[in-house]
Amino acid sequence: MFEATTAMRVDLNADLGESSATSPAGEDPALMRHITSANVACGFHAGDPGVMRATVALAREYGVAVGAHPGFPDLEGFGRREMRVSPRDVEDFVVYQVGALAAIAAAQGVRLQHVKPHGALFNMAVRNVSLADAIARAAATIDRSMILFGLPGSEIVAAGRRAGLRTACEAFADRAYHPDGTLAPRQQPGAVIDDPDTVARRVLHMVREKTVDALDGSRVTLTVDTICVHGDTPGAADLAARIRSALANAGVRVRAIGLE
Repeated sequence: MFEATTAMRVDLNADLGESSATSPAGEDPALMRHITSANVACGFHAGDPGVMRATVALAREYGVAVGAHPGFPDLEGFGRREMRVSPRDVEDFVVYQVGALAAIAAAQGVRLQHVKPHGALFNMAVRNVSLADAIARAAATIDRSMILFGLPGSEIVAAGRRAGLRTACEAFADRAYHPDGTLAPRQQPGAVIDDPDTVARRVLHMVREKTVDALDGSRVTLTVDTICVHGDTPGAADLAARIRSALANAGVRVRAIGLE
């Protein structure tokens, strides 16, 4: 695990490439100006080969590190619906997705920096050892130098360490937390925070104080190596810009997690 907060350094990531040939790219080009790492959808919950190629090219243009964002095979539900799957299923489809993006990136001279599970797969693996281990094994199969993103204290981070991978603890700029440090479901009132000033203040508190206020008012302790801004949050590019400016003004270096 990285000690980003100790050195007052943090990575800023966003979920990108979640469009298709029939839907627009959203705020991806604007977001790419402000982030340091991009989590690129790999075609199962969103995206397609052409979008993957274009997103990698955009990241390369802006000097943004590229990571794989594998999810459940659920285009209709955007990968946010839990599915009954075996660890073998998860390992297979994560290898498939990460491997596909790795090849598309390699064709453009780009090497993947990290793997970050998407949506329901991420949330289930936070607490499920077998699923977390399957994701970590899949990432290690493709490239043992990749970094596995997960919630602080989650089974994902523990699985990454068991698999011999580097890990990064991720905090969410625009999502509310339960007292146990897990994310509040999107359908819960107040689960998604879209006011730029509020988000920027939360992020500064996460990075400097290593805590965040939960929905019930209690305080959750966090280790923060990378901060996520969701690409489909309204005004995501403005959120990312406000966050980066606030961090810079506070003396926090914003840098891709894979850079020493």
